Amino acid sequence: MRFGRAAAPSRNRSGRQGAPRGWRKRILAVGAAVLALPIAAGVAAPTFAAADPGVFEDIMVNSSMGPIKVQVQWAARGGNAALYLLDGLRARDDRNAWSFETNALEQFRNDNISLIMPVGGQSSFYADWYAPSNTNGQKTTYKWETFLTKELPAYLETRGVSRTNNAVAGLSMGGSGALALAAYHRDQFKFAASYSGYLNISAPGMREAIRLAMLDAGRFNVDSMAAPWSPQWLRMDPFVFAPQLRGLPMYISAANGLPGEFDRPNSAVGVFNTGTAMGLEALSLVNTRAFQVRLNSLGIPAVFDFPAAGTHSWKYWEQELFKSRKQILDATGGW
Repeated sequence: MRFGRAAAPSRNRSGRQGAPRGWRKRILAVGAAVLALPIAAGVAAPTFAAADPGVFEDIMVNSSMGPIKVQVQWAARGGNAALYLLDGLRARDDRNAWSFETNALEQFRNDNISLIMPVGGQSSFYADWYAPSNTNGQKTTYKWETFLTKELPAYLETRGVSRTNNAVAGLSMGGSGALALAAYHRDQFKFAASYSGYLNISAPGMREAIRLAMLDAGRFNVDSMAAPWSPQWLRMDPFVFAPQLRGLPMYISAANGLPGEFDRPNSAVGVFNTGTAMGLEALSLVNTRAFQVRLNSLGIPAVFDFPAAGTHSWKYWEQELFKSRKQILDATGGW
């Protein structure tokens, strides 16, 4: 028997067909419908729960790295805009630090923009690496750029978030990562911010400084991320890809590393941590000033902020997020 061709109906001794013609049509119709069910089920799009406006939620999103946790505060009135908030070098596996080290959730609670806070990615620079780190037994290869620009937006679209109406901001490692994502995915991001970022990573000594920092934060090997001064390394450097930022609204900040209002160490450990934060912020300032000169030479405008005091710590980044809030909402229409 060939598919698509019905068998001849049987006849009784009187020569009449075994079933009335009307019943035969009904049987064929039911059979066709049953045969079609598996096909339809195979192509049906998955369904997702609609986002509840203003609700904070932890979600799991599939990726080539495995399931990735993402913390989300959905837009207050169901809007389609989103702000991606990227973590620092010591990103944790349980929570994105923007959600508990700062008042970011409160800052945008009444705005029509979703906060998207990916969890994990320690020492990743939110880049696509070419191999797993070979100094800490990493099993999978980091593919954070792919996740943040393909896999995560595809999921968020099912929850009402636009693929093309987004802002991205990050601190330290996340600062250069935010600019890279925006530079190479202009169709996705309408605004980018870097707070105390490292924006001239090909400057003398920077690769080795990053090497030491990554070994300290999870024993990651910078050589597994990108070979020295390879095209992949240069692709990650904001100083190099600066021309691709033309026309993008940006907010760039770094303090001078001097202790400020939020630096009040009261123990030996606190003094050590403050000293480390001072050095990291001073290095960020040098990088950010160089990046400012680079943009000026290209005639590319950006809003820069250089506070008179402040170290590499969360309360200062909380302030910088608030200073850039209007730009974020203007760019995305998330008011």
